[in-house]
Amino acid sequence: MKFALLSVTYGGLFYKGPALSLERQIYKVKELGFDALAIETKRPVASPLDLSKADRVRIKSLAADEGVPLCTIESLSNFAGKHMEERENNLAMMRLVLELAKDLGVDLVKIFAAWPGIINDEEEVSMYGQFERGLYYKRLFPSGLRLWNRCVDGIREVADMAADMGITLALQNHAPVLTMGYEDTLTMMQEVDRKNVKLCIDAPLFYERQSDEYIREAVQKCRKHLVQTHYGAWNFSETSDGEIIQDPSPSSGNLINYPAFIEELHNIGYNGYLTSEYCLPVIKNHKITGIEEVDHATRITLQYMKQLVHQTIMA
Repeated sequence: MKFALLSVTYGGLFYKGPALSLERQIYKVKELGFDALAIETKRPVASPLDLSKADRVRIKSLAADEGVPLCTIESLSNFAGKHMEERENNLAMMRLVLELAKDLGVDLVKIFAAWPGIINDEEEVSMYGQFERGLYYKRLFPSGLRLWNRCVDGIREVADMAADMGITLALQNHAPVLTMGYEDTLTMMQEVDRKNVKLCIDAPLFYERQSDEYIREAVQKCRKHLVQTHYGAWNFSETSDGEIIQDPSPSSGNLINYPAFIEELHNIGYNGYLTSEYCLPVIKNHKITGIEEVDHATRITLQYMKQLVHQTIMA
C-alpha cells in the first residue's frame, strides 16, 4: 500500500492563506513523505479550465523529474441534476476532466454519483452545500429512483468516453444519492455494468458503522473492484509524549476503524493508494487557522497510517 496526497488539502479553500500550485504540491509530497499526488479538479489549483496544454506538459514533466507519480484525477461530478442542462453541463465537465487525465498520463478518474457542491464566496472559508447523507436503509420512492437512474445513465455515458481514452472510473461511496456504507455504491457500479467502472470505498463514509464485522464485510464484498480509498487528516492529534491518537470523526462522533480496514485491505492484497485529504474548515481553539496547521495534521496522520500499515504487515 502506498500513500498519496490529495491536492484539495492545499487548495486554499479551508484554511487562512493562499493555495499551493500543483508544482508546489509536487514538492510538498516529497517534503511530507508521500509517494504520489492525487489531483482534484477544482479551482484555484487544478480546474481543467485553467490548465493550458503548456501547463499540463510542465506539470507532467516536473512530476516525472521529481519521481512523484500523479496517481488519480478526482472529479466533482454530479449526475443527478434535475434539469437536462445541468446533466449536459456535468457531461461537458467530465469530458474536460478525462482530457486532463489523458494529458497528464493518469489512467484513473474518481467520480461521485452526486455531489452537493462547495460554496466558496459567502464565508471566511469554503463550506459544503447542504445534503442528506441518508440512512443505510431507506424506502425507494419515485423521486429517489429518478435520481438513481439519472446517475446510472450518466456514469455509463462517461464510462464510454473514458474507455476510449484507456481510463478507469472509480465510483466513491459518497452521499447524497448513495447511502452511507458500501452497499449502494457496489450496487450502482454493478447496474452501470461497464468494465472500466470500479470502486473507491472510504471507511469514514461508513459513518457509525465501524464494527470489525462490517468493515471486513465491506472490503470483502468490494475486493474485486476496489481501486482507491481515502482517509481524513482532520481528526488526529498528538499527545504531550508524542503519541499520535485518533479523535472522534466530525461527521459521526465515532472513531474510524482504520485498524480493521487496513488489516482487511492487506488480507485482500490491496496494492493501491491510501489518499490523504484535509477538506474541512481547519479550526483550532475556535478560530480558522493557517497552512501550518494543515501541515501538522497531514504529517502526523500520515505517520499514524504508516505505522498502522507496518504493524499490519508485521503481524
